[in-house]
Amino acid sequence: MEIKYVHTNIVAKDVQKLAVFYQEVFGCYLIPPKRDLSGEWLDRSVNIKNANITGVHLHLPGYDENGPTLEIFSYNEHISNAANQINTTGFTHIAFEVDDVEKVKLKLLSAGGTLHGDVVTFPVIGKGTVTMVYARDPEDNIVELQNWKLE
Repeated sequence: MEIKYVHTNIVAKDVQKLAVFYQEVFGCYLIPPKRDLSGEWLDRSVNIKNANITGVHLHLPGYDENGPTLEIFSYNEHISNAANQINTTGFTHIAFEVDDVEKVKLKLLSAGGTLHGDVVTFPVIGKGTVTMVYARDPEDNIVELQNWKLE
């Protein structure tokens, strides 16, 4: 049996704005076609009557054209909830390895993101030293920036 990781999905209030954020800050780019999905098959698969999904897939940095994507979708009706916290059960964040945490942090802030915590550096025994920070995209999803200095 072969298993392959395919994508991570974010349900967005504003697909375009969020896609631009990930393109500007992390160098992601659009993979056509844009999605506009509806029909009985979709209603059955998502278990929502009269669902309509629009959105995009973004190529993630560090992978070839066949790598996993970041899927940013919006439903015709969505439920807003309180922002995830770093200790919320379930999926909480996505992480990007970057060359310079401070530089990307500033880019993230100028693109509409916010900080969730402080930049910290600490040793990981048997691996090296990591510098990292948790931040939030414009829709409050948690993003981790990390840089490793290997032993």
